Amino acid sequence: MFKALREKFSRVSKEAQEKSIEDISEVVDDSGRRLKEGVLDDLLHELELGLLEADVALPVAEDLTKHVKTELFGRRIDKAFDIDEAVRLALKAAVKEVLTQQSLSLNDRIKAKPKPFVIMFVGINGGGKTTAIAKLAHRMQKHNLSCVLAAGDTFRAGAIEQLTLHSERLGCKIIKHQEGSDPAAVAYDAIEHAKARKKDIVLIDTAGRMQTNINLMDEMKKIKRVAKPDLVFFVGDALAGSDAVEQARRFDDAVGIDGVILTKIDADAKGGAALSIARTIGRPIAYVSMGQEYDEFMRFDADWMVDRIFGDTKGRAAQDL
Repeated sequence: MFKALREKFSRVSKEAQEKSIEDISEVVDDSGRRLKEGVLDDLLHELELGLLEADVALPVAEDLTKHVKTELFGRRIDKAFDIDEAVRLALKAAVKEVLTQQSLSLNDRIKAKPKPFVIMFVGINGGGKTTAIAKLAHRMQKHNLSCVLAAGDTFRAGAIEQLTLHSERLGCKIIKHQEGSDPAAVAYDAIEHAKARKKDIVLIDTAGRMQTNINLMDEMKKIKRVAKPDLVFFVGDALAGSDAVEQARRFDDAVGIDGVILTKIDADAKGGAALSIARTIGRPIAYVSMGQEYDEFMRFDADWMVDRIFGDTKGRAAQDL
């Protein structure tokens, strides 16, 4: 993302850098000089535009820009001062602060209650929800946790078939009813099966309905009332940008979201959706998904994401649940 931002305000920063120290700064006192506010404002205007083009929501872009201004305004400078690098470091610190405000430890939550631990997944069609469920099940199996899948998207036969295929590949139980049946009943049966067989985890798929459909959102609320999930994950497409933020907000209003799984993160070099969701709805990003393989799924790590956004050396992905 920062490469694109740098290109966006490179003209302004280059013009400022080429001017004399007297042109871009002013004497504060005996302690030295600081950037003129007008010069800084020109840079930050371009920075904010660049953030918006990187799919960062407007309120978040404004917050980040204010953070950078607070960091740089009043800072003492000299002839060796590099405006580009100063803005980069200030923005990087602001981005990391947004991404580390909240975290979610699935390990701790699972250990804190009697099994089965129930997780409900929400999100619209095409966001990669069913695949994310399978990937999380695979990850849990690697941590010696047994899983039951609940095919709660009863509106599409294809969704039931897709989750069934994953269950066969993973070797875990799936509870499913006929197409058009009550999804809340599927969730209930899956939980009862898990209790009877002493399974650790129940993962409930739901219909990938548009978040603006009131009747269907009401049914989502019914599933939650019946299943009483311990955790609700919103699964969002990182490429959807500001649309993903609005979707997350709608689902949060309807059923309450505890955490976010971002899919297609490998194709998103901007990072706007991650930043915007984390700040706008105040919920942690728990996992990121890329590709189709089960192992292409990892616990979210702020340092890894910041390195990715700014094109630095990739951080090491967390291996625990």
